[in-house]
Amino acid sequence: MKRFDEMNPLTVAFYYLCVLAITMFSMNPLILCISLLTSVAVSVIRHTATRRTHLFSLVVFLIAALINPIAVHKGMTVLFYVNDRPFTLEAIVYGLSAAAMLTAALYRLRSMSKSLSSDKVLYLFGRFSPKIALILSMTLRFVELLKQRWRKIRDTQRALGLYDDGNLIDLLRGNARILSILITWTLENGIITAESMEARGYGTGRRTSYAIYKLHAADVALIIFCAALSALSAVGITQSAANYYPLLQMEVFTPWGIAGAAAFLLLSILPLILDAKEAARWRILLSKI
Repeated sequence: MKRFDEMNPLTVAFYYLCVLAITMFSMNPLILCISLLTSVAVSVIRHTATRRTHLFSLVVFLIAALINPIAVHKGMTVLFYVNDRPFTLEAIVYGLSAAAMLTAALYRLRSMSKSLSSDKVLYLFGRFSPKIALILSMTLRFVELLKQRWRKIRDTQRALGLYDDGNLIDLLRGNARILSILITWTLENGIITAESMEARGYGTGRRTSYAIYKLHAADVALIIFCAALSALSAVGITQSAANYYPLLQMEVFTPWGIAGAAAFLLLSILPLILDAKEAARWRILLSKI
């Protein structure tokens, strides 16, 4: 068995599709708690997020959790009043669940962007829709490229004495200048790329593709395993009740609910299990040298 990121791109994409589908189409609080905690744990252990990313995710979670009780006042369990507006337990719990769903999905999408590089995206969509594959691969490439160019322009402006972040006005003025240069640079690069593609005859004939990835038996087995865990998780969600309005009714610890949560927990930490198994195998082989 390979490390998770070394599996076939189809396997990796199917895994993230299963995890994201269960996370985004379920309001079961137990499932959402598992999804949020495991997504954070996977990002920390596999180093797919920085401190700034964690801080941004925390801000997103707090904002999403506060919006619902402020905007929605439904529910029978009134906790307190602010300016004659009731804040209910149901609205607060629903806001926390929605915030957990959003934050967990953001973490998973970031991990997916790290696992699926541009060449893997081309492999997935190249044969079905070359144009979509090209757009997706270029989009993924430009996310990191624009960040690098922004830092390069900022460092150059700072070396020339044109960038000063001593006060808010100078900071906004310097960032506006950097943004203008970055847009000009990107547009110029886009024109050069388009002319180069036209000179090489892109789109004039039938496109052929070459893939270095092969679907092995381990990939097929992992796809079937993920599908089975996802199906069990879906059954557990449907066999448990999670009603927020007008009164909280949580029946998530039923036998099927617990089985579905356990299956989703195993599915969520599957990349860690594969990486740990491969690391242990590598240590054993090194010890035999």
